[in-house]
Amino acid sequence: MRVGVIGGGQLARMMIPAAIELGVELRVLAEAEGMSAALAADRVGDYTDVETVLAFGRDVDVVTFDHEHVPQHVLRALVDAGVPVHPGPDALRFAQDKLLMRERLSELGLPVPDWARVETVAELDDFIADHGGEAVVKTPRGGYDGKGVRVVRSGAEAAEWFAVGDGGGGALLVEELVDFRRELAQLVARRPSGEIVAWPVVETVQVGGVCSEVIAPAPRSPGRLADVAADVAITIAEGLGVTGVLAVELFETTDDRVLVNELAMRPHNSGHWTMDGSTTSQFEQHLRAVLDLPLGGTGCHERWSVMVNVLGGPVSDALTDRYPEALVGHPTVKLHNYGKAPRPGRKVGHVTATGDDLDEVAYEARAAAAVFQD
Repeated sequence: MRVGVIGGGQLARMMIPAAIELGVELRVLAEAEGMSAALAADRVGDYTDVETVLAFGRDVDVVTFDHEHVPQHVLRALVDAGVPVHPGPDALRFAQDKLLMRERLSELGLPVPDWARVETVAELDDFIADHGGEAVVKTPRGGYDGKGVRVVRSGAEAAEWFAVGDGGGGALLVEELVDFRRELAQLVARRPSGEIVAWPVVETVQVGGVCSEVIAPAPRSPGRLADVAADVAITIAEGLGVTGVLAVELFETTDDRVLVNELAMRPHNSGHWTMDGSTTSQFEQHLRAVLDLPLGGTGCHERWSVMVNVLGGPVSDALTDRYPEALVGHPTVKLHNYGKAPRPGRKVGHVTATGDDLDEVAYEARAAAAVFQD
């Protein structure tokens, strides 16, 4: 079995151990030399070029991704050539375009923030006026980790996005500024034949628009909250025809609603804890799903898992130079290095701790991650 992954980032890198254990041959089309997944990158090329991607797809049994940026016309060329693609273009377009995503989720009757498509500053001003004087504006395409997102109090604050068409033909997504208690994420996996499984809902902590920590399962989530989160994600996976891992980012509001914020149709940062804390990691599960193999269990090894991202990393030396201090001081913590050069705010690795006492587990994970920060 040969799985082709388009994108040579850290998500592709973390699929490598799972592929080895399953006896799956993993091939990666990387965008540039020396990327995180260089160990499996047998090709370097432009994922927006049809011929490059077709040549890559002909040598594998299925194509999947470590990001959502492959253009629709390239995806459809693969499908037309008879190459299985998971998730397929009909599903992936909802992760590529936030306006399409909001429209489809609304059609499915799923809980989302109040939103609108706006094409002018005046339309944006009207929405802001109707929603308490503040709103969140998003470019429909290309945004991630807080990029392409602004909280605004007037349409003029997003005027240049209209002017240069960053929103896709000048249209932007505007949403109510949600008063939320915390952010959650629900991961599910679905195979082409329809089987679907869900992991426990998790709590995520954001710093500057970038995920900093994940607590699994989310504290105070058993019961109604866990059921609602899983039901929402399963409905999305089935309603959009998603195959592979799907991450649904959620808001738990101060008035006890659960609203869908964002979608990712691939392994996701909020699921990295599964590598050390779950019966089946999200990376093994993604490979099983795209190959239409029976899916694995999603239970937890320990009562709690806490994953902390290493953001930025050391500038004075390498991550590996700090291994002795981290490993001696925190022998129960698992370290994951993405092989990336340090840069402010960049995710260069993560650590995971597990155990029965949440305070102790969180302390160990945070302290180990701090070793790698200057």
